[in-house]
Amino acid sequence: MKLYWKYFAIHLKSQLQYKVSFLLMILGQFLSTFSAFIGLYFMMQRFHQVEGFSYQEVLLCFAVVSLAFSLAECFARGFDTFSTMIGNGEFDRILVRPRHEIFQVLASKIEFSRIGRLLQSLFILLVVIIKTPYLWCFDKGLTILLMILGGTVVFSALFLIYAGLCFFTTDGLEFINIFTDGGREFGRYPLSIYGDSILKFFTYIVPLALFQYYPLLYLTGRSNQPLYIFFPCLSGLFLFPAYLIWKTGLKRYQSTGS
Repeated sequence: MKLYWKYFAIHLKSQLQYKVSFLLMILGQFLSTFSAFIGLYFMMQRFHQVEGFSYQEVLLCFAVVSLAFSLAECFARGFDTFSTMIGNGEFDRILVRPRHEIFQVLASKIEFSRIGRLLQSLFILLVVIIKTPYLWCFDKGLTILLMILGGTVVFSALFLIYAGLCFFTTDGLEFINIFTDGGREFGRYPLSIYGDSILKFFTYIVPLALFQYYPLLYLTGRSNQPLYIFFPCLSGLFLFPAYLIWKTGLKRYQSTGS
């Protein structure tokens, strides 16, 4: 952990070398997510509800998913750019170092510009909590915290799968973006609005619903099942198939030859 914080400090200092550029990137990230929020705001002003979910409940989904994705993109960005690492031979150097290769890839890139998106999501979440008194209790607060942590794990696992597939293809497979960027977009609404088949897919295959939909049912009083509080913890099991894909690809890796 001490070594990771050294990487953390190095990345932060390097990105702060150009302070104006860094601040503009944070502002750009903030505004890009703000445009999505504006779209959601005007739609809900027109229709008021989506499949029975109110504006505040949809906004809760928006904030949690955006916050989880921002954290994953900030700290697991190394996996998202892994195809470049393979192509330029940098991964060969990683393999001869004494630290675990996943740790080194994870620490190779920390994207602090995502702070803009993260801060906006956090602000929206705080506004929702303040305006929704039934969330002011320990179990609801714990549920929201676990939703954010579970979402961060799921999106990070998707980035790990993307990196693992790069061992077979060298170039990254863009279809993974259906589940990363796409998951962020349609995860801003309760997943049940897309139909039962989509809900089942995102429950048993890519477990977005485990940290987004089922805990939301408990938060909004649609279910009294207390086990829904801990469903985001189950989404952590998604790391096992992601790690298996990574290890399988690593065994097939034959270096760049350079």
